[in-house]
Amino acid sequence: MTGSGTHEVLIVRYGTRTTSRNEVFLNYPVYGEPDAPMEMDYFFWLVRSEARTVIVDTGFSPAGGAARRRTMLISPRDAFAALGVRPQDEPLVVVTHAHYDHIGNLSYFARSQIVIARAEIDFWTGMYGRRAQFHHSVEDSELDDLRAAVAQGRVTTFEDRLAIGDGIEVVRVGGHTPGQAVVVVPTAAGTVLLASDAVHYYEELERDMPFASAASLVDMYAGFDLVRGLLKDRRIHHLVTGHDPATLARFPARDDELAGAVAVIGALATGAVT
Repeated sequence: MTGSGTHEVLIVRYGTRTTSRNEVFLNYPVYGEPDAPMEMDYFFWLVRSEARTVIVDTGFSPAGGAARRRTMLISPRDAFAALGVRPQDEPLVVVTHAHYDHIGNLSYFARSQIVIARAEIDFWTGMYGRRAQFHHSVEDSELDDLRAAVAQGRVTTFEDRLAIGDGIEVVRVGGHTPGQAVVVVPTAAGTVLLASDAVHYYEELERDMPFASAASLVDMYAGFDLVRGLLKDRRIHHLVTGHDPATLARFPARDDELAGAVAVIGALATGAVT
C-alpha cells in the first residue's frame, strides 16, 4: 500500500450534529457505561497533486441534511468552489459508500468519472437496500444519480481493491455497508488512510466499539483489525476518521477563507492544480 506519488490530503468539515453515545455505538448498554451527549462532524476529503484533484465523497445535500436535522456549516458546493474544485474540470470522485452524507452532491459533478465498490452498487440496487434499517440512511434521488452515472458509463467498480494512480489505492472493507471502502494516499508526511465510515470515531478503534449502523458486524470488526495492523506495521502513518470532531485538531490547519474548517496532511509546497 505504498506509492511514489506526492499528494496533499485536505480534510473538510462542512456539517455537525449533537447526538448521544447510545445512538453512536452499537448495543451501547453492553459496555455498562452511562449515556452522554456526543458530537458528530461531517467531512469530505480532497486528494491533490500537482497534476490532479481526487474527491473522496461529496457530503450531504441541503435536503438530505435538513430531513435529518443536521447542521450544515458550509455548503459542500461552496466549499468545493472555495478550494478551487470545479465541476467542469471533471475531477475523479471516489465514493466510499452511498449513504446520504457521502453522495449528496454527486450530481454536482455530472461529468466526472466515479469509483465505487461493486458490492455497494449491487446492494443499493438489490432486494435488501429498501429495508427500513438500511433505507433510512439514503436518499432515493441520490441513488438515482448514481444509477444514472452507471448508465452513462461514468462508473468504475472494483471487487476488493483498485489502484487509481500515483500510489492511491481504494480498498473495500465492508462492515458499515457491504461496499464500504477506505482510501490509502501517499504524502510527503507519510501514508494517510482515509477511513471514512469504516472508523467513524477514534474511540471505535481504540476501544473496539462498533458503530450503531452495521450491515455486517463481523466485517466491521475485521475492518478494525485491518486498520490496526496497518498502523502497527507503520504501513499507515495517519488515520483520518469519518465523523470524529477530534479529527481536525490532529492535523495542521489551513489559514485561508476556510480557516477552522480545513486541515491538511502533506501540504504541497507549490500548491496543487485543480
